[in-house]
Amino acid sequence: MFKPVFAAFLALASLTACTQTLPATDTVAGTAPAEARAPVTILVSIDGFRPDYLGRGVTPVLSRLAAGGVTGPMHPSFPSKTFPNHWTLVTGVRPDRHGIVANRMEDPADPKNVFTMATDDPSWWNGAEPIWVAAEQAGIRTATQFWPGSNVPIGATRSPEWPHETHGGTRPSDWQQYNEAISPTQRVQGVLDWLRRPAAIRPRLLTLYFEAVDTAGHRFGPDSQEVNEAAAGVDAAVGALVDGLAAIGQPANLVIVADHGMAATSSERVVALDKLADPSLYHVVEAGPYAALTPTPGKEAAVERALLKPHAHMECWRKAEIPARFHYGRNPRVPAILCLAEDGWQVLPTAPAKPQTGGNHGFDNMAPDMTALFIAHGPAFANGRTLPDFDNVAVYPLLRDLIGLPPAEGVDGTDAPFRGVLKAQ
Repeated sequence: MFKPVFAAFLALASLTACTQTLPATDTVAGTAPAEARAPVTILVSIDGFRPDYLGRGVTPVLSRLAAGGVTGPMHPSFPSKTFPNHWTLVTGVRPDRHGIVANRMEDPADPKNVFTMATDDPSWWNGAEPIWVAAEQAGIRTATQFWPGSNVPIGATRSPEWPHETHGGTRPSDWQQYNEAISPTQRVQGVLDWLRRPAAIRPRLLTLYFEAVDTAGHRFGPDSQEVNEAAAGVDAAVGALVDGLAAIGQPANLVIVADHGMAATSSERVVALDKLADPSLYHVVEAGPYAALTPTPGKEAAVERALLKPHAHMECWRKAEIPARFHYGRNPRVPAILCLAEDGWQVLPTAPAKPQTGGNHGFDNMAPDMTALFIAHGPAFANGRTLPDFDNVAVYPLLRDLIGLPPAEGVDGTDAPFRGVLKAQ
C-alpha cells in the first residue's frame, strides 16, 4: 500500500456483465460509423489481493474476468512488500537490481538520506526503466492513475539544494499524484476520461491502483469481514471500468495484478530483538515480517553472535549469505543483517505493549499466503485458461508484447508463462 492509513471509499453498485466489443454501427443513411478503436492495455493493481479471495463469493466481476480470460498464481519478488514489487511489475527486474529494495531504505553513503513511500527523488528510482518510459520513447502515449514511481521523472537529476529542482527525465504523458482521498469512482472515471480523448492524445497504456484491500488486511487480518467488504468494493470499481469501456466502444486488454498477498499476524507471534541483543549494538532500518539491521560501527561481531545462531520462528543472515533463491542481498541499500520471520510471525524492535491482531506481508515470497492475484482478459488473451505458478518478473515482458514493443534485454523475466495463452494480433 502507499500509506498504512485506512482510506474509506465509496461503495459502488455491482454492475452487470458486458462485452468489450464495439457497439453495432448505426445503419441509418447519413449517420457516421462509430470510430474503430484499437485495443488499449490497462494494468490494474489491487494491493494485497490474494487469489483465494476470488472464492469468497464477493467478487463477481473479477471472478467472471478470470473465468473468461487467463488467471494463475503469481509469486511476488522478495521482499514481498508494496514498493519493491510495484517497481518489479513495471520494470521486469527484481528489487535487488532495480534498487527499490524495501518500503523504507537508507543510503549507506548518506545515512540521513532515508527513502519512504513518499520519496520522489529520482536518484532512488533510476536503477531501472519502467514500461511507461520505454513506451513514451517509442511514441506510445501512457497515463497512470497512481503507481509507485510514476510521479518521478526517471533519468532525471535533482538539485540537493532547495527548491530541489529536477533536470531531464521522463514521466508518463499523463499522471496523477497518489491521494487516498480520491475515491475508486473518481479513479475509474479518470481513466475513462483519458480514453474519451481524441485519438492523437489518447493513451494506449494506462495504470490504475486500489489500496483498500491491503489496508483492510493490515488492520483486520486477511480472514476478516472488512477484507471481504473491501474486495467487494474494488470489484464494483472494476465493474464500472469494464462497463465504461464498453459504453465508449473501447476494447481493452486488462492485466489485473496484486503486488503480494497477506498473512494473519498477532502480538502473540513476535520475536523481540531487544530480548536477543542490546539495542545499542544495532540500528533497525525496517522491521515486521523481516528486520533489516545495521550494526553499530565496531559492534558487528557482537550482533552476529547474537543473531546468526538458530532462533525459534526467525532466521538471520549476513546480506552476502541470504539464500540465493531470494535474489536479494547484493544491492548496497540492503542492510548488513536480514532476519526473516516464519510466516505469520514478526520481528520487531520490542514486544508490543498491548494485544493486537491484523495482517502483514514481507514474508518469504514463496509462502502460499504471499501469492498475488493475476488476471488477464481482453482480445489478446485466450478464454478460460489457468496458468501454472509463475514469478511476477514476467508481467513486464507481457506488457511489452501487448503494446507492441520488442523484447527487452537485461531483464529478469520473459513472456514464456503467457506464450500459450496469447492470441495472434
